[in-house]
Amino acid sequence: MEITGDETRAAWAIASRKYEDEYADLLEEARTVELLPAEVAALGELVAGADVVHPMSGHGLDDLALARLGARSVLGLDYSDAALTSAQRRADALGLPCRYTQAVMPESGLDSGCADLVYTGKGALIWVADLPEFFAEVHRLLRPGGSFYVYEAHPLVPLWAWDEDEIRVRRDRGYFEPSHVNDSFPANGAVERQHTLSQIVMACRRAGFEIEHLEEHPEPFWRSGGVSAAAWDGRVPNTFSLLARRT
Repeated sequence: MEITGDETRAAWAIASRKYEDEYADLLEEARTVELLPAEVAALGELVAGADVVHPMSGHGLDDLALARLGARSVLGLDYSDAALTSAQRRADALGLPCRYTQAVMPESGLDSGCADLVYTGKGALIWVADLPEFFAEVHRLLRPGGSFYVYEAHPLVPLWAWDEDEIRVRRDRGYFEPSHVNDSFPANGAVERQHTLSQIVMACRRAGFEIEHLEEHPEPFWRSGGVSAAAWDGRVPNTFSLLARRT
């Protein structure tokens, strides 16, 4: 994970205990976890036999899903010891070819050209302070012709209030603001980075990628428990997916 700022680091140190505290529940989920249908459709045959690197891997459940789709190996990178340790325990318990190492992106510490596929998202890019540096590192990790895939919260998501009766834009957020304080997870003063969709796309292109797929989706990848927000009813974007090839 790319973490900047003392408050953000402290917030994630607290929040990451969740992965250890909920180990048993996450292990049960891990036994049958799958990528989202949109992810499977976009990735197609790219996963089978691939060496995959997953920056900001978090709880690691997506890594297990990638292994079940036929990845030869999956290497998860994260800042949190708690996340890495619990993810490795689950992978070992299920006998899947996933391994984990600590890294503060964009300095992965990995060899150039070590991956056929770099996969990330679902709450990753909001912690990336410097998109050009991040995409340059992803490009370096990939072999020629390798692919980079992101399934991520849409940049508009921080603007949506969680009102149930109507879609509303929060008065304390702006689409073109550089950052805002997270008040959901991990909270505790963590500062998210705000990137527009065009900034993400152009940073990817400038790093040397050819974009092969870009799609916006109405479904959120995460919903707060007990909340049924009007912004989740299919009328506004909540996620996007991007597939790019290293040229």
